[in-house]
Amino acid sequence: MATLSCQFHLAIHRLPCKARVRPCFSCSVQPSQSNIKVVINGAAKEIGRAAVIAVTKARGMEVAGAVDSYCVGEDIGKVCDMEEPLEIPIMNDLTMVLGSISQSKETGVVVDFTQPSAVYDNVKQATAFGLRSVVYVPRITVDTISALSAFCEKASMGCLVAPTLSIGSILLQQAAISASFHYNNVEIVESRAHATDLPSPDAIQIANNLSNLGQIYNREDLSTDVLARGQVLGEDGVRVHSMVLPGLPSSTTVYFSGPGEVYTIKHDITDVQCLMPGLLLAIRKVARLKHLVYGLEKFL
Repeated sequence: MATLSCQFHLAIHRLPCKARVRPCFSCSVQPSQSNIKVVINGAAKEIGRAAVIAVTKARGMEVAGAVDSYCVGEDIGKVCDMEEPLEIPIMNDLTMVLGSISQSKETGVVVDFTQPSAVYDNVKQATAFGLRSVVYVPRITVDTISALSAFCEKASMGCLVAPTLSIGSILLQQAAISASFHYNNVEIVESRAHATDLPSPDAIQIANNLSNLGQIYNREDLSTDVLARGQVLGEDGVRVHSMVLPGLPSSTTVYFSGPGEVYTIKHDITDVQCLMPGLLLAIRKVARLKHLVYGLEKFL
């Protein structure tokens, strides 16, 4: 699609007797910027459905494919309870979807919400068809990330692996790093509604960020084996306590203490919608990458 651009010019021609003013118009046809074609892999999941709606409403991008092993053949718009169908059926064959998208000259991005064991092959397939990848899959191993980094570097194709898409969670992590230089005691307390993947990826990421900074925390009981004191993550004494109760929001709190004071940083997640601003940012940023980037915080 092209856009028509018009400009108004005021031309003054000096004649021997007087100046005459002549308005003139000039028009030019300019190509409009094309939308990013987005494929949602894991589209039938809660986060996948939220992503479909967010991408559909966002400027400069559109849903071009939906992949999942559930609800196969159903229109993704109907599965997401949208007012109108998107006329995009859910398919369980990523290769087939990528093949249809690759015929277009527009930039393509695959958003991966699948499983750690499938991520490497999914990114390889997307790269083979000329599409970049945004990966939000918890518990990806370091070996997988290293292999993906080497592959993307060789292929000169962008990939963004995001341990979290929550901007609030990233801001908490950044604040915790700043605080760690000023306090000698730190504890992480998290709450979840369901006992899965504990300690959570968020707690592990915070502990990793606070480790290897030249600081040893909680020296007074660093070597205690009392279970109630929580699990030590890393080698620098960072402890995490996980509380699981149905109905609790997904919450992460980091406590720092020093002589006469306690500094608390807290972040609550009440709905998967909190991940959508980060996802849209990731899609826009990865479209220009030619290598792998780990962590959405690189773009904040």
